[in-house]
Amino acid sequence: MSEQSNPGDAVKERVDTKKQHPTLFKVVLLNDDYTTMDFVIQVLESVFQKSPAEAYRIMMQVHQNGRGIAGVYPWELAETKADTVRSLATEAGFPLRATIEEA
Repeated sequence: MSEQSNPGDAVKERVDTKKQHPTLFKVVLLNDDYTTMDFVIQVLESVFQKSPAEAYRIMMQVHQNGRGIAGVYPWELAETKADTVRSLATEAGFPLRATIEEA
C-alpha cells in the first residue's frame, strides 16, 4: 500500500513575530541656583507639553531633589528635547541643564 500525501496534510507553523519596542530614555532636568522656577515651568509646558499642574510638580521635584524627570522618549526624541531645553536656556541666559538616561 502506498501512502499519498495530500497538499492539505502539510502543517504550516505559525511564525511569531515579536515587536521590539525602542529603548526609552528619560530626559532629566537638573537643578541650579540661577534658573527661575517660572522658566522651568515654561520649558516643561512648551517643550514637554505638560499641563500647568504637572509642570509645577516636576519643577518642585527639580527644586527639592536636584533633578526631575521631564519625560520618557525614544533616543532621538529625548536627544532633541534635551537639546531644545539647552538652547532655550542659553537664549534666556539660564544655566538649566537636561541630561538623558536610559529608562
